[in-house]
Amino acid sequence: MVKQYSQLYLDARRALLLTEDPQMAGMMARTLLCHVSGKSQEAVLADRDLYASEEICDAMDEGVKRLIAGEPLAYVIGEWEFYGLKLYVNRNTLIPRDDTCAVASLAIKQALFLDQSPRILDLCCGTGCIGLAVASRVKDARVTLADISRDALAVAKKNITTHKLSSRVSCVQADAMREPPAFLGKFDLIVSNPPYITGGEMLELPKSVKDFEPHLALYGGEDGLQFYRSIVSNYKHALKPGGYLCFEFGMGQGDDVCTILRENGFSIEERTKDFGDIERAVLARYGRKED
Repeated sequence: MVKQYSQLYLDARRALLLTEDPQMAGMMARTLLCHVSGKSQEAVLADRDLYASEEICDAMDEGVKRLIAGEPLAYVIGEWEFYGLKLYVNRNTLIPRDDTCAVASLAIKQALFLDQSPRILDLCCGTGCIGLAVASRVKDARVTLADISRDALAVAKKNITTHKLSSRVSCVQADAMREPPAFLGKFDLIVSNPPYITGGEMLELPKSVKDFEPHLALYGGEDGLQFYRSIVSNYKHALKPGGYLCFEFGMGQGDDVCTILRENGFSIEERTKDFGDIERAVLARYGRKED
């Protein structure tokens, strides 16, 4: 049964009110309708009295069912925006979140002051959101996206191609829990949003995260700090003298992460907060630059 665009939106919003508040239900219905129709919000509004095709109506019904079942909107539409970049996502990667803009901004700010053509590593890259944000803002940066998951790297490669950054951004499989392979060479800056959810927190994750997002990218050991210890210990050897390491961390983990950094010869340069005024990222320097 075909429907007008306005009715498709209203029916979707009404169905989503079973699980969402009115504002969120409206946003999700609107975003889904734009996605399945290939129209902008303005075009959907202008065409509100027109009848959508049967294919669009069926796609809306399927999308709403998935949303009501708890699947995140990003996975349903297959994309999400981060730092002005529209990124492909699927269930092999975490959905980029606004919290991560804090570490991306910190990395970009430092990268702009590095030597010409700096080498930057985005470790535990997932979609590649941080490294691609850096590459899009620092026009001479050469960025390597690294992850242990081949499926995640396939997503990152697609995003590199989409944003036409293949000349400066590459992908490599690497384990953050082991010493970096020698072929990686040395970097001016390493940035990472590693898994940092504690054992206790894993039991309390919301359904949309627990049932759909990859646990490999979430669980950071019982205290949530396992990856920080390993990355700081192992990947400091992949930094040039005076190189920088930039981390995202979970709420309340800042002091512990900074202690790990200091114990491994790093000096803390800056700590910063996310949009919610929660401390979320740190920039640290390893040793001093050689003359």
